[in-house]
Amino acid sequence: MLLAKSVIYAKDAQRLADFYGQVLALPRAEEGASFVRLATEGVELTVVQAPAAIADSIVIAQPPLVREETPIKLSFAMADAEGLRSLVESLGGGLQDPEAAWVWRGERHLDGWDPEGNVFQLREKDA
Repeated sequence: MLLAKSVIYAKDAQRLADFYGQVLALPRAEEGASFVRLATEGVELTVVQAPAAIADSIVIAQPPLVREETPIKLSFAMADAEGLRSLVESLGGGLQDPEAAWVWRGERHLDGWDPEGNVFQLREKDA
């Protein structure tokens, strides 16, 4: 079985762990002083607290500035990406407008951002 594992560094690891845990329905599997590991069968996401010297230098705007220039984007298969819009927004993130979604290889792709501006993607089977 393929287990996708990803790590994301955060200014506020607890807030991002709450965000991804709720949006992706990933339970907390393990926690330490500087990390939260979210996991279910097939997916593992560890949110690591950035060192204080780095975290203190990061300013998060409200709403967050979307950081699209990063070389990696996390992508998650979901049953209903659009149905998550209100939850994503209530937790401090956002999703692109539905018209921005595109279909590729039988899946509809929609980008969003977390409360720190990191871009992620939600995919669902195309109807």
